[in-house]
Amino acid sequence: MITRRQFTASTPMLAAGALALSGCSAGPVTDGYEAVAERTWQLGNSTNLNGAALGRELVRCATLAPSSHNTQCWKFALDANGSSIGILPDLARRCPAVDPDDHHVFVSLGCAAENLIQAALAHGLKGDAQFDATGNAVRVVLEPTRAQSTPLFTAIPLRQCTRGEYDGKALSSEELALLQRAGSSDTVHLLLLTERPAMEQTLDYVIQGNSAQLADAAFVKELKDWIRFNGAEAVRMRDGLYSASSGNPNIPSWIGDLAFRWLLTAKGENDKYARQVRSSAGIAVFVGQAADKAHWVEVGRCYERFALQATALGIRNAFLNQPVEVAALRPPFAAALGLSGQRPDLVVRFGRGPLLPRSLRQPVDAVLV
Repeated sequence: MITRRQFTASTPMLAAGALALSGCSAGPVTDGYEAVAERTWQLGNSTNLNGAALGRELVRCATLAPSSHNTQCWKFALDANGSSIGILPDLARRCPAVDPDDHHVFVSLGCAAENLIQAALAHGLKGDAQFDATGNAVRVVLEPTRAQSTPLFTAIPLRQCTRGEYDGKALSSEELALLQRAGSSDTVHLLLLTERPAMEQTLDYVIQGNSAQLADAAFVKELKDWIRFNGAEAVRMRDGLYSASSGNPNIPSWIGDLAFRWLLTAKGENDKYARQVRSSAGIAVFVGQAADKAHWVEVGRCYERFALQATALGIRNAFLNQPVEVAALRPPFAAALGLSGQRPDLVVRFGRGPLLPRSLRQPVDAVLV
């Protein structure tokens, strides 16, 4: 979140550095991580739940949404009579270096709201998301309806931001149409870039933005603070970016702390992004009608529907948000897309590729107020 960066100049370099420093081999994630991940990423019981138990299950599904650096920058308030659930920003988990105006925070709230709405429908409740500008929160009002388990709902525990290379194959026109429909609304416009010149143009802005961010000490420190270098650390924290989720080996945290800045180079990262974009089927750019919190929430909802629809089709996706995170790049990037005067909100590559290990989530009790 909405940014997810990878701790690597390249996976082979990271593995070599870890081995040289520690004398240990790069092995699979720990059993502890695997067990926790399996419990976290499950569909759950879709029948015979009511009252507080149903509210907690809806919140659990909502927390499986993406967030910037997997900060999980949200809190949830259950209404006593079960008629609504509030989603509030947890500003203690904001990322001021990469997200100074809290854009990604409110996009993340929208992603969580969409998951909640899809899960509510499966449990016989129709959800209506309303943004409360006074409280800077989202309120999802729930009313009884016919239960419907949609492909988007069943995709919730399968969705991930897959930060690896894809197979480079084009999608069908039918698949692109489904993604376009899922990712659009009355107030959010979705551009799907599938022609190589347009993708290369976007890659150029990604590289410019990435180079600027990696030259910013505050950005690099903030990113490192949210990296979880091994399964044990990921399980202990239940947040942040698990290194293996980017295809990197598990290494001791002290080695990660020492090696991080040495291995994270602009050239290595830019070369990696070039490979990833060129292996993708296309790039999606989400553009809200206005640059305010209510529209950022709606962008998050549209992105999450896009991601769930993609997952249902066996299509992966990952963020390339550097052109919208570096403020100086936004106007020329928008102009290059024919969007002068508008603010592009999210940049996402998509295509088919293998799954990677998942980042974890906070337990429900930790996010309830």
